Amino acid sequence: MAVRLMKQCTCLLREATRLVPTVAPVGRLRLAGVACKTLTSSVSSPSSGSLTELLGKEQVFTPYPEHQEVDYLIEKATRPEELLELLSAHHSLHHNQAALILIRLSYLLSGKPKEKALLAEDARFQQLVKLVDSQITTVWHGTLVKLLRSLYTLVLPRITKELQSVEQEVRWRLRRLKYKHLVFLAESCASFMKEQHSQELLAELLMHLERRWTEINDSRTLVTMMTMTGHLSESLMNHLEDKCLELVEQFGPDELRKVLVTLAAQSRRSVPLLRAISYHLVQKPFPMTKGMLLDLAYAYGKLSFHQTQVSQRLAADLLPFIPSMTPGEVARCAKSFAFLKWLNLPLFEAFTQRILLAFARLNFHPEQEDQFFTLVHEKLDSVLGSLEPALQVDLVWALCVLQQVHEAELRAVLHPGLHARFLESKSPKDQSTFQKLVHINTTALLEHPEYKGPFLPASAVAPSPSPSNKMTPLQKDLQETLKALLGNTDKGSLEVATQYGWVLDAEVLLDADGHFLPLRNFVAPHLAQPLGNQPLPPGAKRIAFLRWEFPNFNSRSKDLLGRFVLARRHVLAAGFLVVDVPYYEWLDLKSEWQKSAYLKDKMRKAVAEELAK
Repeated sequence: MAVRLMKQCTCLLREATRLVPTVAPVGRLRLAGVACKTLTSSVSSPSSGSLTELLGKEQVFTPYPEHQEVDYLIEKATRPEELLELLSAHHSLHHNQAALILIRLSYLLSGKPKEKALLAEDARFQQLVKLVDSQITTVWHGTLVKLLRSLYTLVLPRITKELQSVEQEVRWRLRRLKYKHLVFLAESCASFMKEQHSQELLAELLMHLERRWTEINDSRTLVTMMTMTGHLSESLMNHLEDKCLELVEQFGPDELRKVLVTLAAQSRRSVPLLRAISYHLVQKPFPMTKGMLLDLAYAYGKLSFHQTQVSQRLAADLLPFIPSMTPGEVARCAKSFAFLKWLNLPLFEAFTQRILLAFARLNFHPEQEDQFFTLVHEKLDSVLGSLEPALQVDLVWALCVLQQVHEAELRAVLHPGLHARFLESKSPKDQSTFQKLVHINTTALLEHPEYKGPFLPASAVAPSPSPSNKMTPLQKDLQETLKALLGNTDKGSLEVATQYGWVLDAEVLLDADGHFLPLRNFVAPHLAQPLGNQPLPPGAKRIAFLRWEFPNFNSRSKDLLGRFVLARRHVLAAGFLVVDVPYYEWLDLKSEWQKSAYLKDKMRKAVAEELAK
């Protein structure tokens, strides 16, 4: 019996070899199906027909239809209406095209919840969904998994018959789907299944992913599985970690980052995998961005995995990014290295500098201010002179904003050997640094009377408003109101450039009775070149108008940023009474009369507060 069977198989294979050109267009699946049936028939009946006859009788798989006009219309559609019009009678949709229309609809309506709600009520859409449901068994595998994702994103109700039908069809086909289709379901549909849809489908999907984990052969699929489904199944995650050890040599820096962050998020301290990843991070000179380095530091810190060479590389690679880090990133990075118990002196010195600059920008004073700044000064005194000149100026300026600067620090940056390079430079960056030097010089003059020098040269501290700067609406409106209020240019000045590095929006002089005095007749120590020489009469008050625009404030707050707090403090220290004009108050004023009355009231309040002291 066995000999007879072998003879029949030999004849069958010989005939199949001769017919290869004939069956080639149909594909391997067709030939295999026919061969299988021929073999079965030969065993049961010695008079079975030839392979050629069986090919004619056998029902084979339907080949993919040629690309039709409807397919091009679906691909090129840019509006849902164009797709719904394809349901008209003159278009004959085969079993896959109706599903493709639904998939394209979900793509076009991505991020448009209102339009999705309107679409669900459209009769043509309901007809389309029913058409897909009636043809669901003939939809191709790749289209089927995309269709399920599309129905989820179109927010069909859980109890919808058509959605349940698609979910059930996917469950029936899970064994036949390629692994890449299973991964697509896990990547795009797992969150929907877990939160609001089929828990049973999710459980079966995870079971098939776990059973067939050995089919994973590329790093992208593996990383996607770890990030999207690893937390849903402990046993699956164990297999994925084993696969990671096998494929880790193929990983790029971003894939290594994703794996580490996934392990950290799940608190999975897989020592063999962490050692393998650490080896490749040290041995391969991957170019890494700031975000990658921060994530790696976080993951190693969260998992408390100490690897000296990795910590050294992370610290060295992060150092150039410190100037571009936000305060939150600095805090996060410092916390990660603290968990690693890794102290890199240059890195933590840079952290201190960034934190200090951030505090100054936001005018933030910690609760334990004295203790904090005592530590800052202890550290800064020993390293200030070794820093780059521009960084020295930034740090001392920040201490000036926070009212924590020491005379030794003032002396270090106001020394001619340091500020000469900024005074002569024309580059915007150096000019910005020199402007901070002027503010430091003003702090020394007005807030530290015991400081004896050095100071900036008098010729360098007379800034003037830039003529190229476009006036803001608030600035223009305020100037017009002040001109109408003063009436005479002798009674006040607009855009007053002081030797303190600040420009006043306006300046007026009031006598003891509240009347305007001519500014040009009296001494003006705040000007680099004053015009008058008469001393102020008894009881006279010098008033400065300062407007505060929207960008001058902290986000969603009425607190000024540190730079503008410093400006206001300097103007007050120079002997002015300050009239603040913030944008949020000025916008409420509609008429010219209201604006004029507002400024008069502000001046009266400023004088009254001064007299009450």
